[in-house]
Amino acid sequence: MKRRGTDSKAQQQLYSGLVRLHILHHACEGPIFGLGMMAELRRHGYSLSPGTMYPLLHGMERRGLLRSQMQANSRRPRRIYMATANGRKALVAAKERVRELFGELFESESTCSDLGRRRTRNRLPVSSRPARRE
Repeated sequence: MKRRGTDSKAQQQLYSGLVRLHILHHACEGPIFGLGMMAELRRHGYSLSPGTMYPLLHGMERRGLLRSQMQANSRRPRRIYMATANGRKALVAAKERVRELFGELFESESTCSDLGRRRTRNRLPVSSRPARRE
């Protein structure tokens, strides 16, 4: 999975869970297929090859998040995927967790580079800093 730009392998791994959630979101809205999801993700700047997309879909199916069937009435048969009841529940739970975690990321005005400069200047390791008050 490549994002436009110069994302490292480590950065790509960070996005992989978000891509799975995006796929599950669309599968909850209606039937999806691999090439269609590749095009959708490309719209958001992610370029997945078939060698990445189809194992992703198959893995989500093995985990019980998606189910698939062959679409027989099309000009070219294709496998379509739909969210299962477990997949729908998982998406609801994931949305709550993502909202909580990302809320903290976006409400903070500082960035990692800002934090790095402060730690260097203060010379205190993170573990010895006082706990943050809420």
